Amino acid sequence: MPTMQLTLGAGQTEPEKVSLLLEILFMLTVLSLAPAIMLTVTSFTRIIIVFHFIRQALGVQQLPPSQVLASLAIFMTVVIMMPVGKQINDTALQPYLEERIGFNEALDKAQAPLRTFMFKHTREKDLSIFYAITKMEQPRTKEEVPTVMLAAAYVISELKTGFTIGFLIYIPFLVLDMVVSSILLAMGMMMLPPMMVSMPFKLLLFVMVDGWALLVGSLVNSFAV
Repeated sequence: MPTMQLTLGAGQTEPEKVSLLLEILFMLTVLSLAPAIMLTVTSFTRIIIVFHFIRQALGVQQLPPSQVLASLAIFMTVVIMMPVGKQINDTALQPYLEERIGFNEALDKAQAPLRTFMFKHTREKDLSIFYAITKMEQPRTKEEVPTVMLAAAYVISELKTGFTIGFLIYIPFLVLDMVVSSILLAMGMMMLPPMMVSMPFKLLLFVMVDGWALLVGSLVNSFAV
């Protein structure tokens, strides 16, 4: 049987070793928070909101399953964030692994592409809300905006954008529900649920226009603006 021994020794006093231990602790913290970071500073939030809206609009409560939608959203997030990830790898990760730059410099360079992406999709109004809450002085340049505050404003902007896209998606299916309901009422079939009759037509419409390809393409293009 394998054995394991634990030993207690004096604390590290050399600055280099203390710095290395702090870097390891920071990396472990980042890895533990990786799911939360992915949900907040990437395109995942908008995509998953729109996917749930389209499922509600179609009237199929459990199809596709939530696991399938989440998996598709993750893959789309990887594709959309690939240019940002490549830039972080080229400017921060690889130079740090090759010991050409220090940890703090690598961290600053890694934030730059991500901050650029978030600024592109963050509204100034959402950012000003957090400055009003914290009573901080309004920044004069983008460099003065803390990354944490930018991430919070980015999430709010993504929530509004996702709900806006979901509302626009809902309108055609809502019109189809109203048409079917009016036809059933005119025929005197008041006991027949309109949703049951309209769902096959909504599915047929969604398949005929190649809805998934159209939806995925539109979502990806919305981040290219």
